[in-house]
Amino acid sequence: MEVIVERAAALDVHKAQVTACVRVPAGRERVQEVVQFQTTVRGLLTLRDWLQAHRVTQVAMEASGVYWKPVWAVLEDDFELLLVNARHVKQVPGRKTDVSDAAWLCQLAEAGLLRASFVPPKPIRALRQLTRYRKAQVKERQREAQRLHKALEDTGIKLDCVATDILGVSGRAMLDALVQGTTDPELLAELARGKLRKKIPALKEALEGRFEPLHALLVGSILAHLDFLDEQIERLSEAIEERLRPFKPAVELLRSLDGIETRTAQNILAEIGLDMSVFPSAAHLASWAGQCPGNDQSAGKRRSGRSRKGSKWLNDALKDAAMAAIRTNDSYLQAQYQRLRPRIGHGRALGAVKHSIICACWHMLTTGELYRDLGGDYFRKRDPERQTRRLVAQLERLGHKVTLEALPEAA
Repeated sequence: MEVIVERAAALDVHKAQVTACVRVPAGRERVQEVVQFQTTVRGLLTLRDWLQAHRVTQVAMEASGVYWKPVWAVLEDDFELLLVNARHVKQVPGRKTDVSDAAWLCQLAEAGLLRASFVPPKPIRALRQLTRYRKAQVKERQREAQRLHKALEDTGIKLDCVATDILGVSGRAMLDALVQGTTDPELLAELARGKLRKKIPALKEALEGRFEPLHALLVGSILAHLDFLDEQIERLSEAIEERLRPFKPAVELLRSLDGIETRTAQNILAEIGLDMSVFPSAAHLASWAGQCPGNDQSAGKRRSGRSRKGSKWLNDALKDAAMAAIRTNDSYLQAQYQRLRPRIGHGRALGAVKHSIICACWHMLTTGELYRDLGGDYFRKRDPERQTRRLVAQLERLGHKVTLEALPEAA
């Protein structure tokens, strides 16, 4: 293979050790050297010095779980780093060792055959840690709230049949009173606030049940855990907002799109970053995010169109945005979903909306322009003749004869 990178290195990274291979010129030939290092800080600093001694310019490593991250942090300021997908650099079958892995990866690197994965800069990586942990805590809070509903079902109390949110001000006051030993339905119903007071008779009936000491222990523990999670989520949100303060205009740009609120915008920015120059086009970003159909053809036949796997955290954020967008009346995204759902089903229609959202994010962050909605009637106005033919054909299939007459234009 032709040498593109004169002094290349490759790392086979594991939890406790990293196998490093360098290929450098020695006269008219090229020599290869393989050494193992520990993944402790001292071991990684020794690795960095060893690479510098060989005057290495480019270092490649596979994306192996989270083990590559401390190695990347130590080396990123001194070398050009490439993080590559392990599926793209499979070793020759039957010759699998750490040394052969590192040597094969190094040969690919010196020949310029590796395609680097997207690794955002340090500030975005730090933001990712916060947004992903907050999302995990939000999901845990949802699971804990579901446990609360199950615990109440066991008592026969039907508070959730009357109150829309049992963790609202009124519902929480009633639950706290139950935990403290108050089981009289009339006293509990009087804790209702605001509009819920109109439902006091229904509350009295719903709050009759067998709330035993066991239930008090369970519900009290769940409520305490919910309070802890609320506090954690609030602390994480404050830290995220502080880190995104310099990039507030970017958050506002994304919030201009239907379905994207502040928290969703923060999650999207943490996953794709702010510099869209790393993605040549919106289609490249959608492909990287796993939000477009797969391309698998052979012998003139198209096989699976399944989307590739992207970041699950970005997919969750886009799904939240898409679910909110399709509920926004008279919007382009709602019209797109309603147009596609009868033909391809909910899941794929929602996928098309997610694709539209991620492409819009690329354009907004690239141009700095706010989102301009095309309107819910975009598809009707795009090709009125085609829409007319489609509707006439539907009426004719129902047994009607259709005669069209154009209305006079308004003066």
